[in-house]
Amino acid sequence: MAAILLRNGRVVDGTGAAAFRGHVLIDGDRLEAVIPEGRELPAAEETIDVGGSVISPGFIDMHSHSDWMLWDPDHPAVLRCLLEQGVTTVVGGNCGFSPAPVRPETLERVRHYSAMLADRPVAFAWNSVSEFLDHVERTGPVLNLAQLVGHASVRARGADTLRGAMNPTEQRKCLDEMRRAFDEGACGLSFGLGYDPGMYSPLEEIQAFCGVAKESDRPVSVHIKALSWLSPCYPAAYLKPHNLRALREMLDVARKTGARLQLSHFIFVGRKTWPTADAALRMVDEARREGVDVMIDAFPYTCGNTTINAVLPYWFLAGLPDGYRSAWARARLRAEFAISFRLVGFFYRDFQVMDVAVPGWEELNGLTVEEIASRWGTSPLKAVLRLSEESGGRTLMLFHAYSGEPGNEGPLESVLRHEACLFETDVVVKSTGYPNPAALGAFPRILGRYVRDRKFFSMESAVNRMTLASANRFGLGDRGALLPGRAADVVVFDAGKISDTPPADGRPAGRPKGIAHVFLNGAHVVKDGEYVPGLRAGRVLRG
Repeated sequence: MAAILLRNGRVVDGTGAAAFRGHVLIDGDRLEAVIPEGRELPAAEETIDVGGSVISPGFIDMHSHSDWMLWDPDHPAVLRCLLEQGVTTVVGGNCGFSPAPVRPETLERVRHYSAMLADRPVAFAWNSVSEFLDHVERTGPVLNLAQLVGHASVRARGADTLRGAMNPTEQRKCLDEMRRAFDEGACGLSFGLGYDPGMYSPLEEIQAFCGVAKESDRPVSVHIKALSWLSPCYPAAYLKPHNLRALREMLDVARKTGARLQLSHFIFVGRKTWPTADAALRMVDEARREGVDVMIDAFPYTCGNTTINAVLPYWFLAGLPDGYRSAWARARLRAEFAISFRLVGFFYRDFQVMDVAVPGWEELNGLTVEEIASRWGTSPLKAVLRLSEESGGRTLMLFHAYSGEPGNEGPLESVLRHEACLFETDVVVKSTGYPNPAALGAFPRILGRYVRDRKFFSMESAVNRMTLASANRFGLGDRGALLPGRAADVVVFDAGKISDTPPADGRPAGRPKGIAHVFLNGAHVVKDGEYVPGLRAGRVLRG
């Protein structure tokens, strides 16, 4: 690749240092020089005058599920939206679910959740983490990938027990599998404690996994057991906020093990949960003052994607598929929903279908459960259960009332302002269906709405948290900063124009504004805001 000089920019180098006028020289796949204004410019085969735009490191999406797409040779058409919003590196394997390790005997367990996270049936042409990463390298990823190993995937590989406590032999096998995954390049461990099987895992098991992560000096990314003040993961008789109990449990595990704790998508689900945000942030602050290595992350929207089964209680899920036709189970579920919805402040109008995952039902994508129930002439509860059953639990939903709603975003804003908050998308990206707005505009929204318009934090602080701070969290040594010798992952954007295009008037989110250029390992992958077809310049970043 030829040397490229980015000239006349406002350099925000990712370290948090003050921005300065200057130039950046890319030579091959490395940053050759960062040159303050007024100094002699080096020769280059190509010069791009950026006209005062910001030059920053490529953004790191530190909570991603795109690893479930990167194995697919056709993934650039789906994941180009991430590059076009400035993301150059994704941290995959979150929420306990990673594509590896797997074993043939228990592969059906993994296929169940892969159907929600992937755009097409996953090939599983691998068993180990190393083999999966090799496969991604051969495919030619359109983004850099740093891979976590998921607790649920490790259990599926190492244990025959579906739910609940494993026997000692199974747990030893799982811990050995995790050590092997770290040796083979996994940069950390993830839990999905709000999902099956994580929701059934005892604290002793979680602590044992975290202890091995600590021994291996790897961070632990955790989707905690409850994100609302009342949840399916704890008894309804426990009348204190369930989300604060779940948070306290994980902070105590971090205290006991010394593990580096990354609290995933630090959100507050339902209107009655929003008032717990201040208490949750105080708990994080207290733990940090005690020396616990804990940080949080968040996306800048009041909606997020997950499976339709996420709203179903553990006792109902454990009884499937019989529960779909059990009059007793449906009656109990109806009563629990009626009570919990009022207590949580979370309603059927907040449930929007992203990808229905039932052939022939695509016209339902983008509709709320209330709208679907009206079409079908049934109740919203029956609509939820029909979607769950027909899709095998794979209907992908966009749930609203996460940490606020349009015009009332106080809890979300408190989280984003917090000094320990990193930024992410948490998106499941698919080629069809109604998109999560974070897939197209999470990082531009932070830089536009919250930096330029609302002035919540400085440009330097925002860029640091979406680049070097995230790289350091996951041990990505040569990413996240504009420093000579580092990898040439670079974004050029207009600070006055950068923004997302949020959903409005019934239409889904659109492409972002203000991103001019993106360089990935020195390759010019986005020009004038659009991905250059055919370029696959990403790399696997092994831990």
